Amino acid sequence: MKKFAIKFIAFYQKYISILLPKSCRYYPTCSQYAIWEFQTNSFFSAFFATFMRILRCNQLFKGGINYPIIRKKFNSCFIFQKSDTKNVNFWFIPCQNSKFYVVKVLDKLKEKN
Repeated sequence: MKKFAIKFIAFYQKYISILLPKSCRYYPTCSQYAIWEFQTNSFFSAFFATFMRILRCNQLFKGGINYPIIRKKFNSCFIFQKSDTKNVNFWFIPCQNSKFYVVKVLDKLKEKN
């Protein structure tokens, strides 16, 4: 289900959203937010978070930067070697107990390392 949802959103981004005016009030865009949610959370929690995000994406809300938040427990800390950072796709930035912001690593940063 998650793969289907991600492919559907990618199809929307590639073929449908280019026909519509840019109107998303958030960064990352709602469709990119949805992809990140589906990549890092279960299907139902990602669907619910995406649904709530789309409901907030209108003129009644301020908008701004809104990264996905996940619940995750880490067993230990990792220390990366410089060569290991090429394999990192997301950074988990702590925000509360066992909750983390999900921030995607930019492709430009991956190429530098």
